Amino acid sequence: MACLDSQGNIRGKNMIGKLATRKTREEGCLTAWWHMVVRNLRSFPHSCSTPRRKSSTLCTSFTSKSKEYIFPPLMNMLIFFNLFRAPLLEDLKKPELKIPHAVNFYIKVEPRMILGISMVPSCRGEDAKGKGRSWYEAALHDGNPIIVYLYGSAEHGTTPHRLELVKVLSDGGFHVSSVDSRGFGDLTGKPTEDGLTSDAICVYEWTKARSGTTPLCLWGRSLGTGVTTNAAKVLEEEGFPVDTIILEAPFTNLWVASINYPFLKIYQKFPGFLSTLMDALRKDELASLNDENVKFPSSPLLIHSEDDKMVPLEFGKKLYEISHNAYRNKERVKMVIFPPGFQHNFLCKSSTLLKTMRDFLSQQWA
Repeated sequence: MACLDSQGNIRGKNMIGKLATRKTREEGCLTAWWHMVVRNLRSFPHSCSTPRRKSSTLCTSFTSKSKEYIFPPLMNMLIFFNLFRAPLLEDLKKPELKIPHAVNFYIKVEPRMILGISMVPSCRGEDAKGKGRSWYEAALHDGNPIIVYLYGSAEHGTTPHRLELVKVLSDGGFHVSSVDSRGFGDLTGKPTEDGLTSDAICVYEWTKARSGTTPLCLWGRSLGTGVTTNAAKVLEEEGFPVDTIILEAPFTNLWVASINYPFLKIYQKFPGFLSTLMDALRKDELASLNDENVKFPSSPLLIHSEDDKMVPLEFGKKLYEISHNAYRNKERVKMVIFPPGFQHNFLCKSSTLLKTMRDFLSQQWA
């Protein structure tokens, strides 16, 4: 039923008109809002392009800076591992607490010191009691053969397997100079390949100057094999060839050793890792080219454990092959492979180690 107003008009028609107008206005607002949404959605990729460019720039910058400032020091730490020290509480200034008939000597090379632990053969242990550095220096001239021992990464003067080896050598009648270089043990400084090579040459020359005609052998283990062959090459080029060298658990070069290093193997599947690794080694000037250095005459003996997982036996075999092919006198190059059980660190426990090196050195020094 329709309702009439005072003018006789139908009130319902007016209400319908107002509702229609409101509906039209609302539809217009809704349409405008929807157009705004569409415009924003269309412009979204463009509005994000600037943040996207900035993010890309920041990412590229971080990556390049990581390669330049982060990765090389990290590689240096992983290769030398000199920040690791075990046992932790050992007094490195008192080797006599751990090693009989031994004394510390410090060779001053500006602006640093090189620490060496000098041991006389066990047969002179009684004579050494209560003696100081000058007596030990003079003892280097007594005719007993001398070994300058250059160890691997993460080692210092009281590392257990290092102590065990120098005791074996001392009991076998050898003088032993076991060297802590810059950045290792309680010495300051940063280890670098050139720095460790300079330290090794310095210790060798210091010992040679006090030993006269006494035979002297340069012995490198693991990472120390790279330092040993570097030093032997430099001395050869300077006209002072090393009498002979022993390379224990040697690798071909640091690049090959690094990509096969167990800790780094898991990262090789990451895109760009190998190129980043190579850049880091190049920036820190880390090479240790044993495969080039062994071509220089130094009469090497290579010793390797068959079950060495840290530096696989295949590296030692390859290095022997290179050295053997480079020498005219093939008898001056020898490799001895020890049976499983000694792994990377424990050739010192082999009952045949001393005889093996004695036979070789006797042949070289005859």
